Amino acid sequence: MRAFVFTDKALSGQAGRFVWLAWNTERSENAGLNRPFPVDALPTFFVVDPASEKVVLRWVGGATVAQMTKLLDDGRAAVAAASSPARALAGPGGNADRAFAAAEAEYGRNDYAAAAKGYGDALAAAPPGWKHDARAVESRLYALTRLEDNAAAATLARAAFPRLRHTPSAANVAATGLDAALALPADQPGRAELVTTLEAAARSVLADRALAVAADDRSAVFGSLIDARDDAHDSTGSRRVTEAWSAFLDSVAAKAPTADARAVFDSHRLSAYLALGQPERAVPMLEASEKAMPDDYNPPARLATAYKAMKRWDDAAAASDRALAKAYGPRRLLVLRTRADIELGRADTTAARRVLTEALTTAKGFPEGQHSERSIAAIQKSLDALGR
Repeated sequence: MRAFVFTDKALSGQAGRFVWLAWNTERSENAGLNRPFPVDALPTFFVVDPASEKVVLRWVGGATVAQMTKLLDDGRAAVAAASSPARALAGPGGNADRAFAAAEAEYGRNDYAAAAKGYGDALAAAPPGWKHDARAVESRLYALTRLEDNAAAATLARAAFPRLRHTPSAANVAATGLDAALALPADQPGRAELVTTLEAAARSVLADRALAVAADDRSAVFGSLIDARDDAHDSTGSRRVTEAWSAFLDSVAAKAPTADARAVFDSHRLSAYLALGQPERAVPMLEASEKAMPDDYNPPARLATAYKAMKRWDDAAAASDRALAKAYGPRRLLVLRTRADIELGRADTTAARRVLTEALTTAKGFPEGQHSERSIAAIQKSLDALGR
């Protein structure tokens, strides 16, 4: 968003319309913000009513310039509606707008069950061409996936995609729906039809070169298609999609105007190279990113992963050391987990146990807002697997 959207001149007129705040969720001093402004995926955006300090709009995920412009306009309208709700809900949206406003409030509070129901009610009552259609669909999809209601998410995506296929929401709807369908039990009735339909939707997104979709959203569609081919035990098809994914990422990275913009695709490209069994292709790109961004822990952390896949254990450990010297917050746990795998690759169980113990202590020490029992349990499970 910083590299491709917020620097776009088309958004310059928005600067004075809001009081802007950005915070780093990895910093422990910011952990308290996660209660009034819950962030469980990055990026997340909020519009807050200055009178009540309540969230009137929450958006999870990236956005194009056009989407961000509409989000900001909707946020202003939501603040105005809070001061005059009867007038705001008197338009043609009527009941749909009313249900949508209620869902937005629940979504802002992180009540996914209530939000999913509210967005569903809004969509059911919506007139043709309803102005909030795309955002209601995407927000309901996210809420349903957080609830692990994959059947409802896949069904929603299948129903909504035909009317959103030529919009910036198409990629997210197709990919999220396909992921949800693939997560269903193999013997669940209707699963095969959902997977087939949503896989076709995902392919149509990639085939539409004119579609105004962010590059990282297109990348996510490739990932979902690879999972679909793997699910079908089609190794040839999976390899073909992965090769296309890698070529796409290399192409957009080559056109990036700055080192920061190019590095946006580093994690995606690394994943593609690993899937192709070609981790060595990531090394030059990550070395360039580390040189361009010497204070960022991500390039050396990713280098450690690439070297680990190449079984270059000493290089992997050295990259890991550089990443650990800069990493902080919950992301530090990822670097430590990788380091433990490196030590196991070097057949040093004692060192791996020491690293995982450090990770466990670190995870338990995070303040509320960063503390995760799931992370703690996963680290403890890895420690237990090593024995005494």
